[in-house]
Amino acid sequence: MSENALALVVRGTDWSETSRISTLFTREFGKIRALAKGGRRLNSKFEIAFDLLNVVQVVFLKKTGGLELLTEAQIVERFPHLRTNLPALYAGYYIAELLSEGTQDYDPHPALFDAALETLRTLTESVPRRVSAFELVWLRELGYSPRLDACAVCARGLSVPEAEPVRVEYSPEAGGLVCPDCLSQARDRRPLSAVARSILQGLAGPPDGAPKPPELVPLSAVREVRAALGQTVSYVLGRRPRLLGYVDG
Repeated sequence: MSENALALVVRGTDWSETSRISTLFTREFGKIRALAKGGRRLNSKFEIAFDLLNVVQVVFLKKTGGLELLTEAQIVERFPHLRTNLPALYAGYYIAELLSEGTQDYDPHPALFDAALETLRTLTESVPRRVSAFELVWLRELGYSPRLDACAVCARGLSVPEAEPVRVEYSPEAGGLVCPDCLSQARDRRPLSAVARSILQGLAGPPDGAPKPPELVPLSAVREVRAALGQTVSYVLGRRPRLLGYVDG
C-alpha cells in the first residue's frame, strides 16, 4: 500500500554501496524507517532529499514489519541558517535525536512534529530557551510533563513569590516539583529557584497554546532550567542524550 507523508529526516544510515536507510519523523504516521534504494548513487532520484533535518514530502510502500520502501521524495523545506550558527546546528541535531530515539514507530504526534519544525525555523537566537520549550512539548506528548503547579508527590499547591522562603526542589523521578515535606521521597531532587520555576511555567504554557517564555532572565536561572530539563529528558530516555552536552556546553 502506497502512503504519502510530510517528514523530517532525523537519522540516516548507509545500507549498501548504493542504498540508504532513513529514519523519518512524519506528521501523519510518527516515526518510520524506510529504505531508499539507490539513494547513495550520484544523480540519484532522491538527490539530497534525505540529508539530516530536511523536511520532505515522501511516498512509501507500507509493509508488514521491516523497512518501508521509499518511492518518491521532494524537499519541502530546509534550514540553511543552522549551517551558519553552530549552537543552533547542535540544537537541531539534538531535536533530531529526541525524535529518532525518544519516540515509537508508527505513533503519530502532530503537535510534536509541528513544534519541531517551528523550533528549527526559529533557532536563530535564544537557543537555550527554544530548546527548553521543545523539550517540554516532547515530554508532554510522551506523557511525562513535569508537574509545576503543585508537589508531584503529595499534590500540595505551590506558589511562586519573588522571594520564596519555602524550600522547593525538582525531581524527574517524582515527576516535577517537590515540597519540603516530600523531599526524602525524591532521590534525584535538585534545587530550583523561584525564577527558574517561573521560566519553566512560562515555557510550558497552557496545553493548547504556544509557550510564552520571558524575554529577559538571569543566566543562572537559564542554567537551572537547562539542567533540570536535561536531567528529565535523560531520565525518560534511560540515558543521557549524546547531543545534550553540545547544547548545554
